[in-house]
Amino acid sequence: MARQTPPPPPEPDAAGAANSQALRERIDAAIAMAGGCLDFADYMALALYAPGLGYYSAGQERFGPGGDFTTAPLMSDLFSRTLAREVARILEGCHGDTVLEYGAGTGQMAADGLAELARLDALPRQYLILEVSADLRARQAATLEARVPALKDRVAWLDRLPDKPLRGVVLANEVLDALPVRRFRRQPRGVHQLGVGVDDRGDLCWRERPADAELSAAVAAIESDRGERLPDGYTSEWCAGLTPWVQALADSLESGAALLIDYGYPRGEFYHPQRGTGTLLCHYRHRAHDDPFFWPGLQDITASVDFTLAARAGQQAGLDVLGFATQGNFLAGAGLPALLEAAAAGDPHRAAELAQEAKPLLFPDEMGERFKVLGLGRHLPLTLPGFSFADHRERLSAQRI
Repeated sequence: MARQTPPPPPEPDAAGAANSQALRERIDAAIAMAGGCLDFADYMALALYAPGLGYYSAGQERFGPGGDFTTAPLMSDLFSRTLAREVARILEGCHGDTVLEYGAGTGQMAADGLAELARLDALPRQYLILEVSADLRARQAATLEARVPALKDRVAWLDRLPDKPLRGVVLANEVLDALPVRRFRRQPRGVHQLGVGVDDRGDLCWRERPADAELSAAVAAIESDRGERLPDGYTSEWCAGLTPWVQALADSLESGAALLIDYGYPRGEFYHPQRGTGTLLCHYRHRAHDDPFFWPGLQDITASVDFTLAARAGQQAGLDVLGFATQGNFLAGAGLPALLEAAAAGDPHRAAELAQEAKPLLFPDEMGERFKVLGLGRHLPLTLPGFSFADHRERLSAQRI
């Protein structure tokens, strides 16, 4: 039987195409200002965050069936409810009163999490959402109003981290993968950076040139960790903004824990020889591909997280590494099986339905293995059950596996 070719992705509507064209003009101007080669991190920042035009700031549908991708909180409330149980333990352990969520998407995780915390009699005094998109703030507020109207007054939105360090929990689900990354290629005579230019046809294209001192030093550190040089032609990413992001988080945490949930690898696996084309991934209308120049502003652009770099940044900022696990193992340790049993209430049909809901969250061939959870904390006198089922912090060693 001949293999069927998947249908092409749908064209955007007139408003979307106009938005992308306006963003493209801004990108072209930035490329010209950069002398014909714009660093990819600057391109990614424009494509995702340019005010009024970038993917996360232009107001189009992003999440769920009508958007470009689906996150764990949208698959089942089991994800947020299990996470809330771990949040309740942390709040009790540090005598905390605050939960801060980075980039709350549709607001589903906040709503389901608050509802579960209410059932556990463990509501925080305040639930803060750090969200820079006015469109997403409005959607989050609507979700909270519809699902937990009695709890919405506990929620407040922030433009930046609070000035006073908090006691409690910081949550970041699928946030780090959207931090702009720099791209590089190991060449025989040195490291090159991959930037963005315009070709003879007027299309966006890759431009290669010798790396600057910052990127060269970053690749040298990666190779030092590996104990050997990367192969010639090896292409990948490095996130310059990850360390300052974690440092800022640490500055905002007086006591408690941060749970960072995302897809990625420890450094030894991230820069494995078999991953020689990098981890760049784009999402458009539930189609995953690797072309970051396709309809700028209308697609998500992500890269996997170097969890070793994130853990090191936390330690350098005075945080403890509380654990590192796959999402499946973390949810199992945090109480998802008990939650399933209680929700089924002895009804085998309901138990089967819930098992199907939990499958994509737990199974290795879905989100269970690809997504990881890194716990960072300060002054937290307890071991988190989420890391009791399997704690793989030894994998954060930077040596190649």
